[in-house]
Amino acid sequence: MTVDIDELAASHNIDLTQIDLDSIHLPPGEDCGILSDDEDLRAEENTEFDPGYSNIIVVDHLPQVPKEKFDKLESVIRKIYSQIGVIKENGFWMPVDPATEKTLGYCFIVYNTPQEAELAKEKTHGYKLDKSHIFAVNLFDEIDKFMKVPDEWAPPEIKPYTPTKNLQHWLTDSKARDQFVIRAGEHTEVLWNDARHMKPDPVYTRRFWTESFVQWSPLGTYLATVHHQGAAVWGGADTFDRIHRYAHPMVKFIDFSPGENFLVTYSSHEPSNPRDTHRVVINIFDVRTGKVRRDFKGSADEFAVGGTGGLTGVNWPIFKWAGGKDDKYFARIGKNVVSVYETETFSLIDKKSIKVENVMDFCWSPTDPILALFVPELGNQPVQVSLYQIPSKVEIRQKNLFSVSDCKMYWQSNGEYLAVKVDRYTKTKKSTYTGFELFRIKERDIPIEVLELENKNDKIIAFSWEPKGHRFAVIHGDNPRPDVSFYSMKTAHHTSRVSKLTTLKSKQANALYWSPSGRYIILAGLKGFNGQLEFFNVDELETMATTEHFMCTDIEWDPTGRYVATAVTSVHEMENGFNIWSFNGKLLYRILKDHFFQFIWRPRPPTLLTPEKEEEIAKNLKRYSKKYEAEDQDVSLLLSEQDREKRKQLKEEWESWVNKWKKYHEEEKLERENLREGEVSDDDEEYEAKEVEYEEVVGVEEEIVDYEQ
Repeated sequence: MTVDIDELAASHNIDLTQIDLDSIHLPPGEDCGILSDDEDLRAEENTEFDPGYSNIIVVDHLPQVPKEKFDKLESVIRKIYSQIGVIKENGFWMPVDPATEKTLGYCFIVYNTPQEAELAKEKTHGYKLDKSHIFAVNLFDEIDKFMKVPDEWAPPEIKPYTPTKNLQHWLTDSKARDQFVIRAGEHTEVLWNDARHMKPDPVYTRRFWTESFVQWSPLGTYLATVHHQGAAVWGGADTFDRIHRYAHPMVKFIDFSPGENFLVTYSSHEPSNPRDTHRVVINIFDVRTGKVRRDFKGSADEFAVGGTGGLTGVNWPIFKWAGGKDDKYFARIGKNVVSVYETETFSLIDKKSIKVENVMDFCWSPTDPILALFVPELGNQPVQVSLYQIPSKVEIRQKNLFSVSDCKMYWQSNGEYLAVKVDRYTKTKKSTYTGFELFRIKERDIPIEVLELENKNDKIIAFSWEPKGHRFAVIHGDNPRPDVSFYSMKTAHHTSRVSKLTTLKSKQANALYWSPSGRYIILAGLKGFNGQLEFFNVDELETMATTEHFMCTDIEWDPTGRYVATAVTSVHEMENGFNIWSFNGKLLYRILKDHFFQFIWRPRPPTLLTPEKEEEIAKNLKRYSKKYEAEDQDVSLLLSEQDREKRKQLKEEWESWVNKWKKYHEEEKLERENLREGEVSDDDEEYEAKEVEYEEVVGVEEEIVDYEQ
């Protein structure tokens, strides 16, 4: 119950304005039941350090030593575990067998916080003290789990087999359409792109399906949603049933492995001590079973080394996966190391990281277990770009570069080429210029070519490889009208020499979007250019269409390269929604959506056809295309029939409206005759117009004016 101090003072006839409250002192040790601010804080601190049993770990598989070696073993164990956190006073207990006076092979360690205990388990479970003693570490709270293990083994209950849905069923669409997911307001919708009918065809809609964002898996099998309790994956062609949940409280980011075998989740949490950095938790789940295969925990600083820093100093994804569907390797960067893990045991390859002094960045080949590493210039040490073969960790190529300010690496989608954009200082070191180091990965000894632009001082605005091809595009120059140049890694006479194809002058472009099948590219002017779009055919070196999607923020080709979506997301308050275009720049349809957040095409898995079969289909395309041309003609006739029906309906509505007013006109004929004083005709030509003047005195006022001023 709260008491008003003014009312209390009035009931005792006390005038508070006459009292100096600062002069009042309580008797020593007396607080009248009122806690001070400091005591409140101390109570909070005591609460923090009273975690029950969650701050205790049990370390098993220790050596069983006699009494005279007890102190030495305790000293070794304390040294290991004191590096992780603060062990409480009297927080170490190693039981002894009274009969033999030897230790029992395990000990209890009490930390100040549960976080330290959890980190100790993560860091030392599996720690090899010697050949015969490998630590097994558990939290004391987990004893209940072990106590529930039955004494006698019983075979597991065999559940009857229930066939699951075909998660690739959506690929069998008779119209060969692609799906996409959109998120607008409270709704998440999956739709078919029905470009022939120039509209989307709804598949599945759900309110509050996710609490932050949605994400397709790389092969399009699953749709992932993110929630406060963790992540979930859904699958199907039209129902989207939930397949698994992955518990990870306050998850912020997720990432699939390329083959969809694993799901990586990330969260960061406020530290208990304000001087500490955020605590990071990363889980790697098996997608099919939903079980955690490996987790990583630590401070944000431990996961930010080598990067430029993102949210709380961490770049996502922290772990990068090697190319290919087998998901065999993944890696992360650390201080002077790159740690490469294999997924059979989820441990470091050869139990060692690759030591590379001052390593700044790395990326995998999209198709092969090859790592490209970038080491910046430091003192007299030049910049190094190195290629490592995994799992052997053998350096297969290295290039040293001098007077470099920055490097950026770009892999071609087939892993055939690696481009390294190199920003170099001029002799005065007051400015920089850019060139490219082009690695031919598939050729013997991995030859490297150097490419410099005709104008070395041009700023590089964008670079992009042609998917599955040998060409690349570069936007260079100064805004607002930079140039766009196209190059090829092959020429008619020399298959191993880069050559320029053409340069397009003065384009309103700052981004490049190749079609997934190559050949076509969109030169896009986003942000300051307000959504300028140029659809360009690189085979013919000609522009197919120049258009605009005002305030466009996102551009994404569909997986087949037939259609492209441009979107305006809620970063702008106006024009929210998306447009669907044909590959050659024809606007097919436009959908407006308030509070529009996401548009993502559903990826397709790689084709099962061999290159020879694809080549055969390309040669006989006319024979295959007859079927689809007939379908297109049927759709065209259907659309024409729909247009005719619409025009017929509009005509009928018009005639109905005219007849309605004719009937109304006829019904008022008698009233019109009366207004015309008996004249029957409604024809204006039978009447004579006369002008009649009519004067009316509105009013008279008299005003006396004084002329004597």
